[in-house]
Amino acid sequence: MPFFLFVVGVSVAIVNKIVLDRTGATMKVVIRTLKLFILGIFLQGGYLHGITGLTYGVDIERIRWMGILQRIAVGYIVAALCEVWLPCQEMKRFALFRNYICQWFIMFLLSAIHCGLLYGLYVPDWQFSVSQSTGSTIYEVKCSVRGDLGPACNSAGMIDRYILGIDHLYTKPVYRNMKECNGSNRDTVSESMPSWCHATFDPEGIVSSLTAAATSIIGLQYGHILVQFQDHKGRLYNWSILSLSLLAVGLFLDFVGMPLNKSLYTISYMLVTSAAGGITFCLLYLLVDIYGWRRLMFVLEWMGKHSLSIFILITSNIAVIFIQGFYWRDPQNNIIRWIVTRFVQK
Repeated sequence: MPFFLFVVGVSVAIVNKIVLDRTGATMKVVIRTLKLFILGIFLQGGYLHGITGLTYGVDIERIRWMGILQRIAVGYIVAALCEVWLPCQEMKRFALFRNYICQWFIMFLLSAIHCGLLYGLYVPDWQFSVSQSTGSTIYEVKCSVRGDLGPACNSAGMIDRYILGIDHLYTKPVYRNMKECNGSNRDTVSESMPSWCHATFDPEGIVSSLTAAATSIIGLQYGHILVQFQDHKGRLYNWSILSLSLLAVGLFLDFVGMPLNKSLYTISYMLVTSAAGGITFCLLYLLVDIYGWRRLMFVLEWMGKHSLSIFILITSNIAVIFIQGFYWRDPQNNIIRWIVTRFVQK
């Protein structure tokens, strides 16, 4: 996810090197964003029921609004609009930060809003109901705190519950793997577990999408370096300086108490993963563009060209259905069932 958001920013900088019609470019950006967002709702909104149940259909009252493609759509539209409407005003070869000061300002603004919401909002006690075969059960979660980053009382979850609705969030959050929830990331959770283990939570929620969009803006700056510097040395030097700076700041924030948290997409997580994306980008550039090892990377190149198609095939279960059709003597004896029983449901 962070690498994809990073590369989205790089791609936007390459595609929008010269923008003659800002209004037309904006319309194209909005249309692409809507396509990605709607496709994401179809793939991850609950319409498809996963590899253990090749069925479909979703209750509109429980459809999930956010997801992976939706987050990428948010990152894309923010980065693209920054590139279209906040271009470089005065080109100075050795002042990339000042050349795109407005874009950096947007990145800092998104990070500041994220930090303010995450640490500044008061989270009161809250309750929710879970429908079961025997009826609905009401659970209450005690919070009354501010700045808590735990799974029960973080403000990101509170904002999603208020705006999106608790019935429209991800039903199998990763925190069910915690020891408090007995590591049971399944449909049923024991009644003896803490009440918040039964709640939904969206790792691609509203607050975390702010810093996710900031990741795409950081990728945008790597794209600027690629476009503006024609020599390998200049590109690698600037990419390396930027990557190491992001890594140092991210690790420092983690050291002083802002943890690396993917579900909340904390600023430290954003910086460290962006740095990792930049370092990986440097290594691939070194191997492919300088040393000419392109043939060895043909698999990665093919995956990059068809990344959306691959994602759709896997998420929609089309690839699963195709593979599951090949079995040994008995239809139940197939590779998909073997993987699920030994790894997913272990």
